[in-house]
Amino acid sequence: MTQLRTVQVLGGGSAGSSAHVRSLAAGLVARGVRVTVCAPPELDRVYDFLGAGAHFVPVPRRNDPAAVGALRVACAGADIVHAHGLHAAVRTGLALGGGSTPFVVTWHTRSHADGARGGLLRLLERRTVRAAAVVLGTSSELVDRARRRGARDARLAPITIPPGRVPSAETGGDEAKARAELGAVGRPLLMAVGSLEPHRGYGTLLDAAREWRDLDPQPLLAIAGEGRERGALQRRIEEERLPVRLIGRRDDVTELLASADLAVLPSRWEARSLLAQEALRLGVPLVATAVGGVPELVGDAAELVPYGDAPALAAAVTSLLSDRPRREALATAGRAQAATWPTEDETIAQVLSVYDELAGA
Repeated sequence: MTQLRTVQVLGGGSAGSSAHVRSLAAGLVARGVRVTVCAPPELDRVYDFLGAGAHFVPVPRRNDPAAVGALRVACAGADIVHAHGLHAAVRTGLALGGGSTPFVVTWHTRSHADGARGGLLRLLERRTVRAAAVVLGTSSELVDRARRRGARDARLAPITIPPGRVPSAETGGDEAKARAELGAVGRPLLMAVGSLEPHRGYGTLLDAAREWRDLDPQPLLAIAGEGRERGALQRRIEEERLPVRLIGRRDDVTELLASADLAVLPSRWEARSLLAQEALRLGVPLVATAVGGVPELVGDAAELVPYGDAPALAAAVTSLLSDRPRREALATAGRAQAATWPTEDETIAQVLSVYDELAGA
């Protein structure tokens, strides 16, 4: 039997799409599929695609014109080419040039832009989904969006990211150490995780933090991530004396999250948020905005509030901090909800079934 050859293409490489491609590469290789991953070189240093058994081709980031040429060479002779994200799909479509190689696109999230840039993004979405044999959306809303843009075949692919290293019952000392490092001894710890970008809703989160400054004990909000909003957020924190710490990129997010009293997700839009997945798996109560794929992901296992509503966000956090039975109920519900998500093996099997279908056709 001829070995199936696939090429996986990443663009900027969000944490969710990069972790998925790493998991997918390892699973496909274990099933006898030959996998090549094309991505910016720094992503291999973080996600170790070579360690997953894949071939790795470094491809410049999306604004480099050499990227299309590198992809054209890498995709030559592939049975299936699979792009993850809009920008990766645009470049891959150009590299394939409308040839006969089956082209799969996964939408992990959506881009946010207004005005002329928003119109350009919609045009790019239409072109890429119409060039794809199959579009996989990680939430029902993304599947509907792909169909509206003209996708011939759009399917739900509710990707589950492999869990981080969940601390065991014996690691309570590590959690205490994490809280002490952040300055959250004897006070509640709230955790938010994600790039410091406008669509993450951190401005609203700081507005909410003003509301709980007078609580006793005063909660500490730790935000893990980096991005262009860091300077503006830090200025607000200092000027308004908010109980908030920006802690930058961390490789111990799972441990920090496990030590938290609450997780907070204030985003404008999410599909299958990594923070939400980890919080529910760990039994950490979650307050999140009711946007995108979040309600579909969490069910009744989180407190949901409208996007941009700082009073509602502050009230939800304050209420949970004063209601231990409700926090415990959410912790139990979160673990139960996480158990309903597709496993890593099921996620890989679904993608492989699409490949087999297209290769057979």
